Amino acid sequence: MSANRKVYILGLTGGIASGKSEAAKHLSSLGAMCIDADAISRAMTAPGGPLLPAIREAFGDEVFDEEGNLNRRALADVVFADPMQRRLLDSVTHPAIQKAMMDDVEKAEEEGKPLVVLNVPLLFETGMDALCDETWLISLDRDKQIERLMERDGLTREQAVARIDSQMALEDKESRATEIIDNRKSLDKLKNELSGLYAALEKKLHKLEIENE
Repeated sequence: MSANRKVYILGLTGGIASGKSEAAKHLSSLGAMCIDADAISRAMTAPGGPLLPAIREAFGDEVFDEEGNLNRRALADVVFADPMQRRLLDSVTHPAIQKAMMDDVEKAEEEGKPLVVLNVPLLFETGMDALCDETWLISLDRDKQIERLMERDGLTREQAVARIDSQMALEDKESRATEIIDNRKSLDKLKNELSGLYAALEKKLHKLEIENE
């Protein structure tokens, strides 16, 4: 934990369709304050959202519908087909999303929260893991990930592979993570493992609090 910061930051991440959202939902049910990068991104790109003008300037009218709303599937087709376009989108959106997340962390600290969870799909890719005291990775093998993504989003295998390959390789994420949570299991088993890890983390934070008194 940073000497200048009182709130403990847990980074939660995982590849697309790995089960990270279910993990975050369970941690919230245990009392964790979760700050969700995807939720912030959706809010900022909803009708009238602050990121829409910059996205239109970068990608043109082709990724918007007739009402002026962002066509997320059209934008996805563009950025996942071309790494340069993906990096362009990241440069347009990530700084604002990260600032909003850290504003929420600051607010949590002001409210005396002992712990916040940063739920960030691209935690390692964006370097946000450097802001975290520890990181938990929801890990899923590639074949199962492709299968789940195709089923969840109605994608072809080629589209699913393109989305997965746009992210950091699982092996690289595993080498950086504090905890690796294998999600080739039932939802109940995932929840049980998360509950155990979260209980151990709460004990650690309580011990740190006593030591710092």
